[in-house]
Amino acid sequence: MVDQVVSTMEQNGVVEVKKILHFGSLNNVMMSVFGRLYDFGENGGEGCELEELVSEGYELLGIFNWSDHFPVVSWFDLQGVRKRCQEEVQLRRFTMPISLMFCLIWSRKISLVMEMIFRGTDTVAILLEWILARMVLHPDIQAKAQSEIDRVIGGRPVTDSDLDSLPYVQAIVKETLRMHPPGPLLSWARLATEDTVVGPHVVPAGTTAIVNMWAITHDERVWSEPNRFNPDRFLTEDVAIMGSDLRLAPFGAGRRVCPGKALGITTVSSVVGSDVAEVQMGRSGIS
Repeated sequence: MVDQVVSTMEQNGVVEVKKILHFGSLNNVMMSVFGRLYDFGENGGEGCELEELVSEGYELLGIFNWSDHFPVVSWFDLQGVRKRCQEEVQLRRFTMPISLMFCLIWSRKISLVMEMIFRGTDTVAILLEWILARMVLHPDIQAKAQSEIDRVIGGRPVTDSDLDSLPYVQAIVKETLRMHPPGPLLSWARLATEDTVVGPHVVPAGTTAIVNMWAITHDERVWSEPNRFNPDRFLTEDVAIMGSDLRLAPFGAGRRVCPGKALGITTVSSVVGSDVAEVQMGRSGIS
């Protein structure tokens, strides 16, 4: 991804980082799941077909569907979401790249594999985009991260085994997860099986509760100066982000915690370390 950002910047003078991060994240997931990379060039091909399927799936996952919240109108499919979902499934069956279809059939766990592809693509890309934006807005923090990498690693490329020796890079990732969680309304949807009292609120049986992680990470009662981007806070206090500390649980918690949390954090930290080590990001461009 770093090479593509630099080469595109040299050719065009500008670069659409979001698209490169999305393609790179999708390729990373495909490499982890199927052991192969895809070409997302302008000439089309399997990579573009795959990207279209993923983009359509993400749009359907995030769309507000009235039928989900008002059972009275659930039979009518007023927004056509159910029809689009059916068309998406049929499209996957008949137009999915042949090599990918064989891989899915061979795995015998199509739903699990597709979940990995959907959940592991945009979340990583969105988090990386926010981190790069923060590096541009805070050159002092970027310089501190570059200094740490130069001191610990030197001139060689950053590898996964180096991440434990880069606490400030990890602190930047944590602080970005706190300020810009990729899933602000976490998918820890829970159904109350009986009437429950939470503080001053009565939660009737059958109510679906959703955790607002953004509100928690921006609460002054939980975090000091919550609206200030300050990675140093994680150097003075070790805050776990894997679900044991609910002040910052971007991957959920409990038995249904995100199974790809370790892979996601390692991937993001590795890319950030490589980006910071190899390029200088500023308001005037990339060098």
